[in-house]
Amino acid sequence: MLTDYQKYRFYEFLPGLSIWLTLILGIVFSIFKPLWMIYFIIVFDVYWVLKVVNFVFYLLVAWRRFHKIRKINWKEALYHEIPDYDSKQHLVFLTVYNEEWGVVEDALKSLEMSIYDKNKFTIIIAGEARKEEHCKSIFVKVKENFGFAFDHILFTLHPVDLPDENPGKGSNLFYSEQIVKEYVDGKGWKYEDVIVTVFDIDTICHESYFAYLTYLYCISPDPTRTSFQPVALYNNNMWESPSVLRVMAFGTTFWMMTSLARQDALVTFSSHSMSFTALVKAGFHEKRIVSEDSRIFYQCLLAYEGNYNVTPMYIPVSMDTVRDDNWWKSITNLYKQQRRWAWGVEHVPYLIWEFKKHPNIPLWKKIKWVFVEWEGKWSWSLAAIIITILGRLPLWLADDSIRQSVIFLNAPHMLEKLMSLAMVGLFLSAFFSLPLLPKPKKVQPKYLYIIMLLQWALLPLSMIFVSAIPSIEAVTRLMFGKYLGFDVSQKKRK
Repeated sequence: MLTDYQKYRFYEFLPGLSIWLTLILGIVFSIFKPLWMIYFIIVFDVYWVLKVVNFVFYLLVAWRRFHKIRKINWKEALYHEIPDYDSKQHLVFLTVYNEEWGVVEDALKSLEMSIYDKNKFTIIIAGEARKEEHCKSIFVKVKENFGFAFDHILFTLHPVDLPDENPGKGSNLFYSEQIVKEYVDGKGWKYEDVIVTVFDIDTICHESYFAYLTYLYCISPDPTRTSFQPVALYNNNMWESPSVLRVMAFGTTFWMMTSLARQDALVTFSSHSMSFTALVKAGFHEKRIVSEDSRIFYQCLLAYEGNYNVTPMYIPVSMDTVRDDNWWKSITNLYKQQRRWAWGVEHVPYLIWEFKKHPNIPLWKKIKWVFVEWEGKWSWSLAAIIITILGRLPLWLADDSIRQSVIFLNAPHMLEKLMSLAMVGLFLSAFFSLPLLPKPKKVQPKYLYIIMLLQWALLPLSMIFVSAIPSIEAVTRLMFGKYLGFDVSQKKRK
């Protein structure tokens, strides 16, 4: 009889097993059954082209909405359409570790420049006792520069080595949220009137973010059963970042935009907002994991028996790439960031385990969310490798008898045409990346804009070395119980 621990470890083993079986069987079949592998590659490439078509369609939809929403005066919309909007209170969490003061200052300045009433803002600066001296110096500067900019600023210091937690952003949030709950209770605020926003410390929000958020919250049929997800841009330090970082940053933005437009598989990511009611009902952020930003969605999904979703916000929040002063260090930071994001594979065993406790959640919904997480990490780990390497392996290894077959003779042409169709997504991404570039701090030579287009030629290599490989490492670590700690992304600006 298996123990609960052994059962859960078995669930953790499954995603990695599916990925390594695909890789191993792909090589075996390329050697011993190359025709079978050729058929698989053709089917997979058709599947991938369909995914690209889906990506292009929803990116165009999201792009149109993105530009439309930013033109609306949301302060006026609130004033004229939502009579009781000023009953809402905003809690904004900013977690601090070892970031430079300039990064913290810019985040707070963006909040200060919000067109929404700052008297409705309570800012929580959540520091780490592991960096106590640094965090306390940040606290002092926040008081000096922003002490009277908002209704209230709370400072918390997450103690070192608390039991049963994984040190990182999730455990920091969990600790500070206990303190904030006491603060909210002391104020006598209704939980349903309190909106929580969790920003990464480098987040610079659009001036209309909170007005738009409040509008969406007020018109939502059930605002306590939804999170609110903006468009994540990584362009604060875009001009100073290496090309590989820029390409991967834009790729993340476009993936987010298509997810917003589709909505059917939309999960919270990075900076987002939600009701304080939902946060309390879900038991606050999970303190033992790395992927707290997406896990809080699944906690709410379970707490509300499957009746929870994410509302798209077609408005940007700007963050930093993981740039460092050294090029190689920047690439290393990117690798670690991608590995940390791919560690979201830990949701697969969590969902399989927790869904058994919730018979009221429809079976189709359980299958859907397990598939979304599992297939997402499988594609992330393997798509680029299958297309660029495994797809060619049977063509290289087939013997003479196979080389005379019709399917073998036509396969290169079929694959070439399929991949040509798939290039549409690449060209569209390159084209859309230019309008998203921030205004440069100084006049940039025109040839740099051409480089911004040409850099997309790096995408195939980037998808393998700083996307697929760190993803494979993440699922393999989970497979063998080599659990990942929280790597704080180093972000530097010139």
